[in-house]
Amino acid sequence: MPLTLAPPQRRDLRSILRRFDIGDPHTCTRLTRGLLNRGYHLVTTRGRFFLKHHLGGDDQSVLPVETAHRVVTALDGADLPVCPPLTDRDGKTVVLLGDRSYAVHPWVPGHHLEGAALTLHEAHRLGDLLGRLHLALDRLLPRPIGPLPGLGLEAADPERTRRTAERLIARTRQARHRTDFDLLAERRLRERLVLLDHHAGDRPDRSVIPPTGWVHGDFHPLNVLYSPEPRVPRGLPPTGRGGPPGREALAVIDWDRLGTGPRAEEVVRAAAIFFLLPDGTLDLPRVRAYARGYRAAADVDADELAAGAHRVWWERLNDFWILRWHYEREDPRVDPQLPATSALVPWWSRNAAAVRDAFRA
Repeated sequence: MPLTLAPPQRRDLRSILRRFDIGDPHTCTRLTRGLLNRGYHLVTTRGRFFLKHHLGGDDQSVLPVETAHRVVTALDGADLPVCPPLTDRDGKTVVLLGDRSYAVHPWVPGHHLEGAALTLHEAHRLGDLLGRLHLALDRLLPRPIGPLPGLGLEAADPERTRRTAERLIARTRQARHRTDFDLLAERRLRERLVLLDHHAGDRPDRSVIPPTGWVHGDFHPLNVLYSPEPRVPRGLPPTGRGGPPGREALAVIDWDRLGTGPRAEEVVRAAAIFFLLPDGTLDLPRVRAYARGYRAAADVDADELAAGAHRVWWERLNDFWILRWHYEREDPRVDPQLPATSALVPWWSRNAAAVRDAFRA
């Protein structure tokens, strides 16, 4: 079989293979999905592996990689669907080669599912899974005193948001030949300024600190791998939580942002990604099933999730991350997300009560 390699360089790759004793390389193919870090499908004489190049410098990485690896290994020991890293000949999970850091994981032959592809039972089980992960993290890790950097509790300042929006509007108008992206961005930014005025009194109370616990930090469809066919989830009978067998979550991956923060907000943020429809609305029946699964597993009060929904709505109202990537970082990778994500904010603002009720039901 011919050796076809993408980065890392051949010398680095052979060093990694020796350190982890995983055979000789056949292929090393760059994976194209995902925004941060770099991942490769590595095929060797001893099997298939996921090679992860940790780029570093992500300001939302709140714990050392090795610490997150120890937690993932403990979660695996608790029979939760994760994919712990391999250890090298020195018992380490991270290999440093110059200024580059690498880890190797077993290859999980699963695929990603957007929320609309999940049945109601599978949405319920997704919530159940996140609830069980939160409980396990709280058992495995010290009780948090407060949020770690990058997962703060302070509600966004609308005046700062206004200044950011006005700066971005100016950027949308700079090009001589404006694109459809520029036109949509300006329209949504001006719409957001109107919404900020209308909802000026709805900023979450900064004196109320929501319940805080350990969270994955980046729970979304690209970080959950599913089985291709329905099967009974590990440890559950066919009539277990969430109804009849469905496609099983094989592994929750990418624990780089493991930290502490409001658990309810992670639940809501994940729902706003999993169950976002192309027209910018949320699939509320699936949100409802997912929230019920979470509450049953984590024994969380419905009002906690409803309050989390309000906080995340405010966060989204004040957030322009896609436009900042495009105009300030000159990085277009997330441009395709703009239509649905920007449409969600006005829809959510009009339907806030229905969204809160979906998390309460």
